[in-house]
Amino acid sequence: MNLLNRWCAVLGLVMAGLCVVPQAGAQNAVKEVSQPAATSQHRHQRPQLATGAAIAPDGRLWVVGLNAQAQLFVQSTPLGGAVQWSDARILNTGADPIAADGESRPKIVFGPQGWAVISYTMPLAKPYTGFIRMLRSSNDGQTFSAPFTVHQDRQEITHRFDSVAFDAQGVLHTLWVDKRDQPPKGSAQKYAGAAIYRNESKDGGQTFGPDTKLADHSCECCRIGLARNPQGQLQATWRHVFEGSTRDHAFASVGAQANRITRSTHDDWQINACPHHGPGLALNAGSSGYHTVWFGIRKVNGQDQAAVRYARLNAQGEPLPETLRVLPDARAEHADVLADGQNVAVIWRSSKGAVTSLKAWLSTDGGQNFTLKTLGQATGYNDHPRLAQSGARMVVVWRNTQETQVHELRF
Repeated sequence: MNLLNRWCAVLGLVMAGLCVVPQAGAQNAVKEVSQPAATSQHRHQRPQLATGAAIAPDGRLWVVGLNAQAQLFVQSTPLGGAVQWSDARILNTGADPIAADGESRPKIVFGPQGWAVISYTMPLAKPYTGFIRMLRSSNDGQTFSAPFTVHQDRQEITHRFDSVAFDAQGVLHTLWVDKRDQPPKGSAQKYAGAAIYRNESKDGGQTFGPDTKLADHSCECCRIGLARNPQGQLQATWRHVFEGSTRDHAFASVGAQANRITRSTHDDWQINACPHHGPGLALNAGSSGYHTVWFGIRKVNGQDQAAVRYARLNAQGEPLPETLRVLPDARAEHADVLADGQNVAVIWRSSKGAVTSLKAWLSTDGGQNFTLKTLGQATGYNDHPRLAQSGARMVVVWRNTQETQVHELRF
């Protein structure tokens, strides 16, 4: 089955109501929600393999995810040789259910002064609702705090699909998809999609500033891509609902005023559903612009072409049309991108029958030319590929039901 047919099948489920995006309005009263959803194992029949990865200041690779008992764990391994995972360390998350599937995964990031944070979405009792939760460490991950809610808003609405990163100044930024701006039920007002909200912490997650809107009308269920600009400030990209329910991608500086966005892709894909397929972003150091990858359907010679695409953006996030390329794999999905200087890596998974392959498209000239490699294979359930970077070192982490593969990229 080709990629377009597979997506048509998915969209058929959407239209049948199995993945439909709800339009319920936000509650008028702000309240604390004390009733989380059922545990991840009760809510899902398939294994919850979505995993976060990061390279610590000492050079060790860390992963965070759920074990078979839906407990949050961390593990680490040295890089540069054979993978030698430490014993899994279970973290105390109380009664929190934790989302660990596809676009919604636990994440870990390291900052200055021994700071490290783990974030995840805690699903609530109502469908499509959640809180962004966090554990913090001030000793390089040796110990972590109890979990706490990052945002000030406590309505039982969507706060999901978080992304976290430290900027070059050591400020922790948390972004998420939020539905507090939905009009009340029964209102004649219309509001497409959700919104991107954010906050900042200048003390490694000990205290946070106010919830701040970055943009209205984001897609509801796709990950947010983050990258630093040459000055070390964070930039973001996400799937956005443009006029006519066109679901392309937007780009913005994380510290910008609300709705100061740039349209960064032009597939003109009109669909009233969320594809659960967010973009990737990496700095293009040679031009002060960016590398980006995304999935979309666009008209090519009058026919719908479903594909994962790569392109470069200028410093303002505008696409450079002459750099647009379709990945050399009709089955490519859930791609991401890393870059350091002229080295660029585009990573994705590709399934054929019972076998899923992990693939890399590597460039040593800033994305002008690429070489295709297969990094690994797996059968059965497997996670999206996760990327980790520390300077020139780039690592791909890929978890399945039997193992967690680690691939250091060589250019």
